[in-house]
Amino acid sequence: MNVGAPATVWRSWLMILALGVITLSAAGGCRRAAPAPAPAPVPADVGRRSAFRVEVLAAGLEVPWSLAQASDGTLFLTERAGLVRVVRGGRLLPEPAAQMPVAAVGEGGLLGLALHPRFPDRPFAYLYYTHRAGGRLSNRVARFRVAEGGPAGFRLGEEKVLLDGIPGGTIHDGGRLRFGPDGMLYVTTGDGGRPALAADPKSLAGKILRLRDDGGVPEDNPFPGSPVWSYGHRNPQGLAWDDLGRLYASEHGPTGEFGHCCHDEVNLIEPGRFYGWPLRAGREPAGAAARLGLREPSPPPVDPLAESGSDTWAPSGMAFTPEGGAGESGSLWLATLRGGHLRRLTLGAGDPPGVVRQEVALDGYGRLRDVAPGPDGCLYVLTSNRDGRGRPAAEDDRLLRLCPR
Repeated sequence: MNVGAPATVWRSWLMILALGVITLSAAGGCRRAAPAPAPAPVPADVGRRSAFRVEVLAAGLEVPWSLAQASDGTLFLTERAGLVRVVRGGRLLPEPAAQMPVAAVGEGGLLGLALHPRFPDRPFAYLYYTHRAGGRLSNRVARFRVAEGGPAGFRLGEEKVLLDGIPGGTIHDGGRLRFGPDGMLYVTTGDGGRPALAADPKSLAGKILRLRDDGGVPEDNPFPGSPVWSYGHRNPQGLAWDDLGRLYASEHGPTGEFGHCCHDEVNLIEPGRFYGWPLRAGREPAGAAARLGLREPSPPPVDPLAESGSDTWAPSGMAFTPEGGAGESGSLWLATLRGGHLRRLTLGAGDPPGVVRQEVALDGYGRLRDVAPGPDGCLYVLTSNRDGRGRPAAEDDRLLRLCPR
C-alpha cells in the first residue's frame, strides 16, 4: 500500500536532506561479478552518511522482504522463510499473523506484500510467494482475508489464488506487489534464470503484470486477455508512482550473462513496451540476440531513465516522495542490496522527467531490501543482511524508521 506524506512535509525536509547527502560519481571499470555477489560491508550502528535520525523499530528479523502500512500506522512485513509479521504501536508483535508453507530456496520464498487500497474496509492482504509445482519452482499471487484477533493482533485466512504459474527459480523471482493510483495491482516477475522468457510477451517471466484486485485482467491492458503490462525485464524488484501517476520500476542488471556486468536500471514504464532484456543491458547491446535466436521488436527497447553503468546497485524496493527544489518534481528512493545504501534520485519537472541529481542518503546498515514512505514524513526501510549474501550484525535483520534530523 503506497502511503505518502503531505507534500509540505516532504518539501521542507528534502531541502534539508539535500545539504547533508553526498553526490555520487560513476565508479571505475566494469566488475565481472559472480552470480552470487560478494557480501556487503558489516553494518554499523550509525549510518556513515545520513541526514536522517535513524530509529530501529524491530530487530532480529529473518530476511524481511516487503512491508506495507495500514492507515492507522500498523505495519505488516514478510519474512522470506514464510512469516507475515506485524509492528503495532512501534513494537514488533512476537507471534506471526501467518506462517506460509513456501519454497524458501535461493532467492525464492515469501516475497511481496500489499494491502488493499481500502484496507481495512476491504480487509485483504496480497502476497507473492514461491512454491513447488510438479517438481519445479513456481511463483503465485494470492489474496488473503485479514481478520483482527490472536496474539499478532491480526490473522490471515481464506486464501484465494489470483495468478499462478509464474516461472520461478533459485534466482530472479521478482516479487514486488504494489497497488497503483488506478486501483490496480501491479506485480514484478523475474526471468527465473531463463533470459529468453523476458523477451516473450506470452510468458509471465521477466514482466510487470497488472491485475484487478480480484485477480481479473483489466480490459485496458495492452495485450488483450493478458496480465502483461510491460516486458523485457531481468529481475525487477521496485515499483513507485509519482504525483502524475507515472510508474517507475527498478531492476537488477546482469552479473556475467553474455559477458556483461552491472547496468542496474530505473525505468519509466509505459504499457506494452519492451525494456531490453536480454537484448540490452542498460543502454548497451547485450549480444544475446544471435545466441538466443531473438529479434529486436518494433518499436525498439525503451532506454532506462537511469542506470548504474559499471557500478552495481542491485536495487530492490523503491518509493516516491513529492516536491523538491525549483525545476524538480520529487524523489525516487532506492533500497540497494549490493550497493548497501539508500539512494535518492531527484526527478526533474519535465515530461519525461529525467534524473537531475543522484545522492547517497544513508549507508552503513548493509543490504537494504525495501523502502516505503509513511504518513509521518519518515521513510521505513528493511535490511537484508541474513539473506546469505550479507554479513549480519547482532541485531539484524532490522526495520528502520528514517526521519529528518
